[in-house]
Amino acid sequence: MNKPLRLALAGAVAMGCAMGIGRFVYTPILPFMVEALNLSASQAGLIASANFLGYLIGALAASVPLPGAPRTWLIGALIASATTTAAVGAFTGVPAISAVRFLGGIASAFSLVFASTQVLQGLARAGRSGLSAVHFGGVGIGIALSSLVILLPVGWDAMWLVSGAATLIGAVVVAAIMPAPEDLLPQASATQATVQRQGGLPRLVVAYGLFGFGYVITATFIVAIVRGEPALKAFEPMAWLVVGLAGAPSVWLWMTISGRTGMMRGYALACAVEAAGVLLSLWTGIAGILLSAILLGGTFMAITALGLEAARRRAGSNPRRVVGLMTVAFSIGQIVGPTVAGYARDMTGSFTTATVAAAAALLIAALLTVRQRTEIAQ
Repeated sequence: MNKPLRLALAGAVAMGCAMGIGRFVYTPILPFMVEALNLSASQAGLIASANFLGYLIGALAASVPLPGAPRTWLIGALIASATTTAAVGAFTGVPAISAVRFLGGIASAFSLVFASTQVLQGLARAGRSGLSAVHFGGVGIGIALSSLVILLPVGWDAMWLVSGAATLIGAVVVAAIMPAPEDLLPQASATQATVQRQGGLPRLVVAYGLFGFGYVITATFIVAIVRGEPALKAFEPMAWLVVGLAGAPSVWLWMTISGRTGMMRGYALACAVEAAGVLLSLWTGIAGILLSAILLGGTFMAITALGLEAARRRAGSNPRRVVGLMTVAFSIGQIVGPTVAGYARDMTGSFTTATVAAAAALLIAALLTVRQRTEIAQ
């Protein structure tokens, strides 16, 4: 197996474990936790926001100079993600679960920043940037696998243990297949395209934060929404699986689209499509939820990938700092989203208000980026 493909596959496994499982397995397990622990929507939102706050802290910490090899930091972060994921099942109180999820958020952010900077930079140097779709596609596969945990004949606490064990296996795989630093990839040659730094980074960062707010409400509560509608009960095991399956090829699809439209216009179009998917979650029928899951899964990792790649092309010599800045903005949006949605649900009895606000945020993100130019870079 050639080194660029090994690098992309290692990134896919890392993203699938730390993000698809470590971050998002909370969504399919949440309804079981609500029933067993008698959680309110606001408490569920606070637990989610604790994870996102940890993600914010982790993104800040990962964006500053750190001693040691990036590959070592990545593998350590994956092990930490596995440990904190498994540990959720050991607690029943909201403060304790929130604390563990906070630590898990830190581990997820370190995993994303260190995996993405190594993979995107390495693939660019090799002239194989198209393989970034493999890297980001790992999240969709991880989500699809995480959705299957609810089919196990075990309680919610054991579901967390199984999820942590799967992440630990993934960490071992990454350690085995990821090229060592000295073997990664040669420096870019004079024939390779150079980065052309252009403006627009502040608007991109703001749009990325709005995207974080806009996607996370539906991504956190879609399974709970399905469970709350008797007519949709049979679709519950499938809802999060559909999100993951739609997410797996989404980065490749949107990279192809953005190759024709320009990266920023592709980003804006994906935000608009996701806004439609978010609004469709209000359609209380199987068709509405199915379309919502497809459009959500089919855009949110692609928007993540397009945003980080656009930021990397504007980063100059310090891509980790810019990826960290983008992740911070994303995290702020994610922290606000579940808390607002949870309290709005407890006050109004539905997720309608929060969902409309999320769709509006995504449309603003689209407007902020639709006219930006995309620079040519490897």
